Amino acid sequence: MINMTKPHAQVTKTECPRCLTVMTEEAMINHSQVCTGCGYHFRMPAAARIHLVADEGSFKETDHDLVSKNPIALDGYEEKITQAQKKSELDDAVVTGTAKINGDDVVLGVMSFQFMGGSMGSVVGEKITRAILRGADTNTPVVLFTASGGARMQEGIFSLMQMAKTANACALLDDLGVPLFIVLTHPTTGGVTASFAMLGDVTLAEPGALIGFAGPRVIEGTINKKLPAGFQSAEFQQEKGFVDKIVPRNELKKTLSFLLKTHKGE
Repeated sequence: MINMTKPHAQVTKTECPRCLTVMTEEAMINHSQVCTGCGYHFRMPAAARIHLVADEGSFKETDHDLVSKNPIALDGYEEKITQAQKKSELDDAVVTGTAKINGDDVVLGVMSFQFMGGSMGSVVGEKITRAILRGADTNTPVVLFTASGGARMQEGIFSLMQMAKTANACALLDDLGVPLFIVLTHPTTGGVTASFAMLGDVTLAEPGALIGFAGPRVIEGTINKKLPAGFQSAEFQQEKGFVDKIVPRNELKKTLSFLLKTHKGE
């Protein structure tokens, strides 16, 4: 189960990889892990994202008892899962639950790159699917934050099956007219991009997020051509029509609230 205790500042400092501004841990927490010098958006833990958008005390976690197995009996996989759980303090690479955003009910799912690169295995696919179906059953809008390197190949074909399962759940939500709002964060790639991450009614993205399927180096090596500047950035994807709006982190709760209230006709 996720630890929702608000983070406390530690005596550490972080250097921005883009402008080299040095920020204290307190500044990182107070500015939602966004650089005060250039606006660079650092990766954000799942608990911090939930604190960012959910009304205080409203988040109720669901399906935290689901734990990854070893479906193809891969040597060392159980140990990797245990290590990832200790490092990230999460059960797996997504946290799901119900919450309120400025008083409006939502089903919320937040992926974490800290857990094995946010890879989508059987548990991640099942939790995402259950979250979407919970929205369908209760006529509650679903908000999903994505952050992933793609399918979890340690689970073989079982990980790839999650693409079809989550996409099918999205189709049901669409048939019922229940809105699905996606927030793409850095990075969102691979099988997650190729399934539910691109099936929202409204697709938001954080500034500078990498969004794509295969990585730029793989694509360049395949087509033997130099890719354009900013290829696969959130800004590039908005220009090409894959992203509806780029939303800075400090405006995200207000934007989601607007979408929720618009859906209700308020």
